[in-house]
Amino acid sequence: MSILSDRINNLATSQTLAMAALARELKSQGKDIISLSLGEPDFNTPDFIKEAAKKAIDENYSTYTPVDGYGELKDAICRKFKRDNNLDYKPANIVVSTGAKQSLYNIAQVMLNDGDEVILPAPYWVSYFEIIKLSGGVPVEVPTSVETDFKITAEQLETAITPKTKMMWFSSPCNPSGSVYNREELTAIGKVLEKYPNVYIVSDEIYEHINFSGTFCSIGSIPGLFERTITVNGVAKAFAMTGWRIGYIGAPEFIAKACTKMQGQVTSGANSIAQRATITAVDADPSVLNEMVSAFKNRRDLVVGLTKSIPGLKINTPEGAFYVFPDVSSYFGKTLRGKLIKNADDFSMYLLSEANVATVTGDAFGNPNCIRISYATSEELLTEAFKRIKEALS
Repeated sequence: MSILSDRINNLATSQTLAMAALARELKSQGKDIISLSLGEPDFNTPDFIKEAAKKAIDENYSTYTPVDGYGELKDAICRKFKRDNNLDYKPANIVVSTGAKQSLYNIAQVMLNDGDEVILPAPYWVSYFEIIKLSGGVPVEVPTSVETDFKITAEQLETAITPKTKMMWFSSPCNPSGSVYNREELTAIGKVLEKYPNVYIVSDEIYEHINFSGTFCSIGSIPGLFERTITVNGVAKAFAMTGWRIGYIGAPEFIAKACTKMQGQVTSGANSIAQRATITAVDADPSVLNEMVSAFKNRRDLVVGLTKSIPGLKINTPEGAFYVFPDVSSYFGKTLRGKLIKNADDFSMYLLSEANVATVTGDAFGNPNCIRISYATSEELLTEAFKRIKEALS
């Protein structure tokens, strides 16, 4: 009999975190590893946000916070949703959590019963699958490929819906593919969902500002979908605040209340200083991010070019986030330097051992033909990493 619970024994380790840990371990052994595995901006938190945090410390914001977040922060998030997303949320619709990952976990815990199906356009962010499973839900993957820009069609969605379908979860811009759904594509998805009024949507928009398409559309702004959409966001990616751990949702009030109830028994309110700093972040005009976004766009162009120069790698040009998701399946079945490459796991491990470059297998994201490469690092390191990858594959 196992001493640990079935729940934890059946839970997969996050592949992105596992790869990052392995890369760190190899680095500590003196290996010159270039890590392209973690989704973390290599910029510093902007000074005006740091100043707000220092001010909050001086003003003694050091006591417990309300479970669902400071009232002033919830007001600021409502203003942000209106300004950037054309979404009319009230403070009662907002719940602030310790990162968007907790927001997602809360949603799954309060919405899913055993056997409820959740549609996941694949590739999807690695933790969706496990969070859904942990909450008794059944993930239903809808496959896509590099040829379709890793986006599902309305027809595919329709085919995946069954009487057990409770929700659909997706991210746009997408981690790991960088794909961005435009208004037209989301409207077509909305048309399908109109026929199924009991299916709720989780729209993870954490990368909304790291977007090179010139426009961004929240699915909640599509007519008829607002009342059944839970919009998830946070400050980690856009404002380079990954360690501050603040995420939030805009949701129908009954769902927001349920998430607050759940959080009240698990972590209670998020960090006080981080929340005060977040007020300043979400109130800022998104143009403060232009320099960072432009740097990411240059890196995207560099990385797409470098990937295309390596025979056998297939790539699209993603419109957002800071990842590329090349199809590496042409190497499956081949032997490189005495190592047989059977799948994306093998390919990813081969790059780590032979090129000293850490990436993440696409298998973790529901697409076994691809690997995820994060370009959240300098152009110099990216150029060197791809030089090594090219040599290791030649």
